[in-house]
Amino acid sequence: MQLLKFCLMAVALLAAVGAKAGCGDGFPGGWRPGCEVSAESVAAAGLDRCFVSEPVSDAVFARMQGRSWPANCPLKRSGLRYLRLLHRNAKGRPQMGEMVVNATIATKVVAIFRRLYELGYRIERMVLIDEYGADDETAMRANNTSCFNFRFQTGSTTRISKHGMGLAIDINPLYNPYVRRRRDGTFHVEPSEGRPYAFDRARRSDIPYKIDRNDEAYRLFTAAGFRWGGAWRSVKDYQHFEF
Repeated sequence: MQLLKFCLMAVALLAAVGAKAGCGDGFPGGWRPGCEVSAESVAAAGLDRCFVSEPVSDAVFARMQGRSWPANCPLKRSGLRYLRLLHRNAKGRPQMGEMVVNATIATKVVAIFRRLYELGYRIERMVLIDEYGADDETAMRANNTSCFNFRFQTGSTTRISKHGMGLAIDINPLYNPYVRRRRDGTFHVEPSEGRPYAFDRARRSDIPYKIDRNDEAYRLFTAAGFRWGGAWRSVKDYQHFEF
């Protein structure tokens, strides 16, 4: 009888590990990105299995084709890596995230996001930008953290942007917008819904997820050799870290 009770408890634990709110079956490899998982599930799996870099699979590549990977993309798929990254969501709970990055920075990025998770750093959402049709504005409005999205630099047909190479990461972009002053003195803000968080940031304490020089993401990314867009002079891109 005791053995039966133990077996039933084990089955229940495995079910909890495998799924929460329709999260998918099995340990982290089966958890669906964007899905909240229990602390018990994370403990049972172990953090090493929750922060993983792997080649871009056929299934992931199929999601990217025609979106973040357009027909004219000259890159090699082998030069990218698919990351599975646990993060703390808006409620501080574990949530499965995903990201495609350049292979040269994959190890750095995994280490940074693992440390952010350990510190309790909150990232509202982290799924491939392809879930938003690879549209930057839509993804930023959703406060989605992402990296790879192939495109050339503005005004060029040969120079690839940092995001286009998988060498730039935008974190909590709704609350850390891109801000550019126009010649007429007005400001262009991306995403447009980020305007309430775009100005007088140094003196404000009411901005959720605010990235500044005291922020843990800033400290970890810059220590790893990334440059922060919030330090630029001509524009301010508070969400942006590039390598």
